[in-house]
Amino acid sequence: MPIEILMPALSPTMTEGNLAKWLKNEGEAVKPGDVIAEIETDKATMEVEAVDEGKLGKILVPAGSQGVKVNQPIALLLEEGEDASALAKAATAAPKPAAPAPTPAPATAPAPVASQPAAAPTPAPVAAAATGERVFASPLARRMAQQAGLDLARVNGSGPHGRIVKADIDAALARGAPAAAKPTPAATPAAAPPAFGLPAFTEQPHSMMRKVIARRLVESKREAPHFYLTIDCNLDRLLQLRQEINAKRERDKISVNDLVIKASALALKRVPAANASWTETAVRLYQAADVSVAVATPGGLITPIIRSADTKTLSAISAEMKDLAARARENKLKPEEYQGGTFSVSNLGMFGIREFAAVINPPQGAILAVGAGEQRPIVKDNALAIATMMSCTLSVDHRVVDGAIGAEFLVAFKKLVEDPLSMLI
Repeated sequence: MPIEILMPALSPTMTEGNLAKWLKNEGEAVKPGDVIAEIETDKATMEVEAVDEGKLGKILVPAGSQGVKVNQPIALLLEEGEDASALAKAATAAPKPAAPAPTPAPATAPAPVASQPAAAPTPAPVAAAATGERVFASPLARRMAQQAGLDLARVNGSGPHGRIVKADIDAALARGAPAAAKPTPAATPAAAPPAFGLPAFTEQPHSMMRKVIARRLVESKREAPHFYLTIDCNLDRLLQLRQEINAKRERDKISVNDLVIKASALALKRVPAANASWTETAVRLYQAADVSVAVATPGGLITPIIRSADTKTLSAISAEMKDLAARARENKLKPEEYQGGTFSVSNLGMFGIREFAAVINPPQGAILAVGAGEQRPIVKDNALAIATMMSCTLSVDHRVVDGAIGAEFLVAFKKLVEDPLSMLI
């Protein structure tokens, strides 16, 4: 019997994913360790490796399918000595569901559809126009059909259980499928024009990553009572130290952000009550200072983690951050590289942003928003002077961290930034 290739769980919390791409075609030989597909999770695109040896007999879930459940069969693998006839045997060997008893149904009700075993090959789809059944299509396919004036009832679906997907719309448009019938005025009254005309727009379907970001940020603002503390730090000594360090390095220069990560981690160790998160039964105090660092990617924000940042050298933090950021932008991070931080840093200083307040990254208890270093007038020794100042705002979950603890953390952070040699001792 053919071997079922199942949708893998690529992280402990994954329940579904998008099948982004097949890297093997039907009929191709497969060996253990071969990369056969790419799966898009909420934060990354990950490769799926074959476990068994054989030939890819049938792809059950086409590339581009969204919301594929974990452990759902996505393909059938033929073992040595098996041919295409084994696929037919697998289909006939699968238990068939009992046919429902015929009952009179209202004229407007859709005909009942018998469910299929997940492992069975999908039969040739039948256009819904021929049966009068409800058309099953992905939201993207429906939107594309509506914009193109395409009649979905005349499109054959190649997705799971005959579902119409994007590839089916593309194929139908390429061969010139019949357009959707336009409603007559008698059948559908014309909608009244809006009071204000809408500008032209295009829609970009939500990726899984964007959906998760939206859900988590709404959850954070709804559940965590945010409050904000801002402090100004003098960067002159830190910038001088950075210049001296980089003068002795031919490449892999230390950035201000690397020093901010180090200072944040050391401040957490000095004020451990700020390194905490809320649970329904207790306040969780973390022993390690695992700093999540916000990185902008084409798909949205992701926060790779510098583990135990307080114990690492600036060189190690710099090299690790460059590697994590590069792989984050390519959707190549492993789940353990972006899940489980204890505190977050978000730096928009490189964009010239003077000051901002970030949304807490749940389930963490705080996030530090770092603004740009800029020349400002200050009072020094009872006289006006110019210094490079940086505003930093701490967003705190008030269930976990009180105002005094948040202030203690910022004072400790400021001392480290303004006396950067203390970070190296």
